[in-house]
Amino acid sequence: MKRATSVSPSGSVAGLIEGMGKTGFQGRKLGESLEVWKKMIDDPDCIILLGLSGAMIPAGMQKCVIELIKNRYIDGIVSTGANMFHDTCEHLGVRHYMGHHNADDCELFSKGIDRIYDVFAYDDQFRGIESEIASFIEEISPFNASSRVLMEKLGVWLGGKNPAGESVLNECAKAKIPVFIPALCDSSVGIAALMARRRGIEISVDQIADVDEITTVIENSVRTGVIYVGGGVPKNFIQQTHVIAGIHERNTDGHQYAIQYTTDAPHWGGLSGCTFEEAISWGKEAPDSFRVQCFADATIALPLIVSALTERKPLRAGIPDMKSFFE
Repeated sequence: MKRATSVSPSGSVAGLIEGMGKTGFQGRKLGESLEVWKKMIDDPDCIILLGLSGAMIPAGMQKCVIELIKNRYIDGIVSTGANMFHDTCEHLGVRHYMGHHNADDCELFSKGIDRIYDVFAYDDQFRGIESEIASFIEEISPFNASSRVLMEKLGVWLGGKNPAGESVLNECAKAKIPVFIPALCDSSVGIAALMARRRGIEISVDQIADVDEITTVIENSVRTGVIYVGGGVPKNFIQQTHVIAGIHERNTDGHQYAIQYTTDAPHWGGLSGCTFEEAISWGKEAPDSFRVQCFADATIALPLIVSALTERKPLRAGIPDMKSFFE
């Protein structure tokens, strides 16, 4: 047995979290997650996928994700449509504001203010961004392809629309990192697509192509690593790739590295809290995988882990050409 130690206060975020990895409870899990992520980065044959659930962008996690992209600590993103909509808002100058979770929602509605727990935003500004996205769709129509292709085009368009802006989508477009939105219609991006269609614009997002494309990545990878911020659709969309590969008789053994930051508990039977051990029974995680789940608020865990990674600056052992998977 390894000796547990008392964590020492430190001016180094990386040093603090590495010390927490030798303590107990979720502090240890946070520290262990840093070590597993570094193992992915050190593996030259590992493709790293990020599942991004919840309202992480309006909650202020945008720059953390951008830092992961710039350092190439991830190779692909599967996100809710809402996160990428709010990402688009920020790029185009529409901001999110600090509010309060005990606000009078009837009064907020009367003033045209939308609430995301303790974050506020102006509803008319959101409608304006939906109109902007609908206009973008009109520019690229007729469109019939995967959400990955649509997000790549949107990322490029954002860079041209506001060169001074910053977004996950634009950084991913520049780095050739794919962004999948498997439930695109369940978001304001989907609302914008409907707005365009009702104007007579030809727009169809092929979500089956999304399944095929991301599974192709898995089938042609030596090893895969996954990081889940929350759970939901992004988690299962990535998890099911090894199941699909198995159906098509490709020899995949599950993800070899896996991290999740979630507040969902496994005993309710929901997928967001589902343990990686349960996932082994499906062939989604390799039995000998390096895996850790940290049951903590992602808005606490993610900034700490990203700060620790950027402080230590591990160099990627091998950066895959993600574009080659889709050619």
